[in-house]
Amino acid sequence: MPEIANVNNSYDESNIQVLEGLEAVRKRPGMYIGSTSSRGLHHLVYEIMDNSIDEALAGYCDEIEITINPDNSITNIDNGRGIPVGIHPKMGIPTVEVVHTILHAGGKFGGEGYSVSGGLHGVGASVVNALSEYLEVEVYREGNIYRQRYERGKVVSKLEVIGKTDRTGTKTTFKPDPLIFEKIEFDYETLLNRFRELAFLNKGLTIRLIDKRKEEPVVKELHYEGGIISFVEHLNRNKEVIHQPPIYFESLKDGNHVEIAMQYNDTYNENIYSFANNIATTEGGTHLTGFKTAITKVFNDYCRKYNYLKENDKNLLGEDVREGLTAVISVKLHEPQFEGQTKTKLGNSEIRSLVENAVSEKLSAFLEENPSIAKAIVEKSITAARAREAARKAREMTRRKSALESTTLPGKLADCSEKDPSLCEIYIVEGDSAGGSAKQGRDRRFQAILPLWGKMLNVEKSRIDKVYTNEKLLPVITALGANIGEDFDIEKLRYHKIIIMADADVDGQHIRTLLLTFLYRYMRPLVEGGYVYIAQPPLFKITKGKEEVYAYNEKQLEKILNEKGWKKGECTIQRYKGLGEMNPEQLWETTMNPKTRSMLRVELKDAIAADEIFSILMGEKVEPRKEFIQANAKDVTNLDI
Repeated sequence: MPEIANVNNSYDESNIQVLEGLEAVRKRPGMYIGSTSSRGLHHLVYEIMDNSIDEALAGYCDEIEITINPDNSITNIDNGRGIPVGIHPKMGIPTVEVVHTILHAGGKFGGEGYSVSGGLHGVGASVVNALSEYLEVEVYREGNIYRQRYERGKVVSKLEVIGKTDRTGTKTTFKPDPLIFEKIEFDYETLLNRFRELAFLNKGLTIRLIDKRKEEPVVKELHYEGGIISFVEHLNRNKEVIHQPPIYFESLKDGNHVEIAMQYNDTYNENIYSFANNIATTEGGTHLTGFKTAITKVFNDYCRKYNYLKENDKNLLGEDVREGLTAVISVKLHEPQFEGQTKTKLGNSEIRSLVENAVSEKLSAFLEENPSIAKAIVEKSITAARAREAARKAREMTRRKSALESTTLPGKLADCSEKDPSLCEIYIVEGDSAGGSAKQGRDRRFQAILPLWGKMLNVEKSRIDKVYTNEKLLPVITALGANIGEDFDIEKLRYHKIIIMADADVDGQHIRTLLLTFLYRYMRPLVEGGYVYIAQPPLFKITKGKEEVYAYNEKQLEKILNEKGWKKGECTIQRYKGLGEMNPEQLWETTMNPKTRSMLRVELKDAIAADEIFSILMGEKVEPRKEFIQANAKDVTNLDI
């Protein structure tokens, strides 16, 4: 674990500063952890974990163990220095109690306890305590084991010495309060993905995740000596890479540390992930800006120097240079300035120049020393530039053609009369027959129907110029009105609910996946903003006498039969093979009526996981897809063939 900067080795009572009390947390939990849903629940684990990670960043901890206990309580143990236990000079109570009962108390404000810290606001332990049914902390420090217990933020036992030890560190066990959270069941995969990320970002650190909720505990140990080099290799593991190993460089200046790992693959998408003090900066910031500016300049300079670009050729654009690039940018700095409470955009101006200089100097040197790799990347970038120019021409042709027509909307679109996009929804329907039923059954005031027929382009294997000339995708682009890629503008979106309605069979599932891949790759803000939905047409119609009931899956079918006391031989059960089998009234009542329909909203919880799934399912490599199907086949309960 590299030491980032000089750290004052003292970590005691005087390092803990107190800013304010803890009253509001239970009243307004959303202000502190975002929500009381599953996302907020998992945030509690990250807050406690952050304190252990800060010890690791300071060079005092190299092992962290997190256990999900059978009752969904969490135990976090590290081998750091242990939270100070002496009497706090200002508060007059043990410092460990201050940390857990007073908001904004932590070793991160004065700059003495930690050189680099992820927990900027210092609210972690106190907020988790306030929102837990109980929290128990054990501190291993100065040869003693100290323990204190809290319930719903209140002290229920004074700090006491319960034994001797020769180790150091902190052990925290807490159980989220069911009075606060919608549910208190932790998702193993969600925690594993975040901890894997942290293990990559802190090379040499071992993170152990144990799930004790099953008969046989699940244990996963995460340790990556390669750090973010291993991270990039992990991200590219289902893709054909252009060079091995990833390009890596780092730079250290004034206590600020930047690490960059990058590797090109043969896809047409860029995947750049940026972090500041282990926090994912999903909105980017100065470090990302510096990287993008510098990499574009470095490749253009190289192309000019070695005549890949002639005198009259235009410079490559950033998007050309970044096609097929997977990169991780990790900066660790003394005083991060995050824009907004969400900590998703880095604002430190000095980091931009640090990153720019590092990329300019070290990437340029790498290209000079590795001409064959440089040539492969440059040729891919030049091909991307040509495709971009072809796409521009195709786009202009489309616009000119549209201007000559009586309407710019696709001919098969049955539009709605409402003009306010926030009140409008569009059903993208597979097949003309289903489209016909949907057009007749809809509410014309706010529901538009766009029928599609046949398989569309798999954009995972295609550049943007192919998208603009694809007759199956163009109607979707035109109907939505917000354009795609770099030109996407959500302000021009014509419908705020985009509903994919396809058959429940394999072909329908394929079309759904193709459409979702297209929306994710070329209109990603739609997915991020929650504009995309999957319609849920019923799978069965149960008829007995004059009574008709619909079931959306086999489990619901069994439930309906049991509740009504119907035996299968006494009623007619029709299994729908496709949407076209339903008449307009049935389609409206079961799938399109806002009062009775069931829809799934497509959410993007984890960009890395989403990218991986699309690469596996729709990419060139067959083996990862085969492995994915074999691993998940056991979870399939209904498959029409």
